[in-house]
Amino acid sequence: MITSTRRVSPDKSEVRIAFSLDDTSDAKDVEGVPQTFPDLEQRLQPVPPCVSLRESVQVYKEHCRMAREFHQVKHEIAVLEDRKRKLLAELVEDEEVAIEIARLEEEFRRLTEENRTLMTVHNERAQQLERLCVTNQTTQDSS
Repeated sequence: MITSTRRVSPDKSEVRIAFSLDDTSDAKDVEGVPQTFPDLEQRLQPVPPCVSLRESVQVYKEHCRMAREFHQVKHEIAVLEDRKRKLLAELVEDEEVAIEIARLEEEFRRLTEENRTLMTVHNERAQQLERLCVTNQTTQDSS
């Protein structure tokens, strides 16, 4: 274990850095982690660690974890944007259906009123015809 202590300035506290060249368990874990993340810009790619420094390996692992989280969030955003696009398409379709329903309701109301008017005229004409027939019958019977 190597330890280094240094005072940066008289008014600042000491900075202590410790690392071991013997412990390579973190370095073995790093070997399985991919070196590049296609979703990240080149300047944001994790820099391979100095395997002899535990802190470097830990920073690299944390950076890789954040890159995986970034990929996951980016994927979730894409899924949600796709869902949003589908919902907007459904909304447009629903609005078109609502407009068509309103048009059909108006046409139904107009046709119902026209039917009522025609039924009234039909009943009036039927009564007129009946009266004419009765008048005609009485005229023929009197002659």
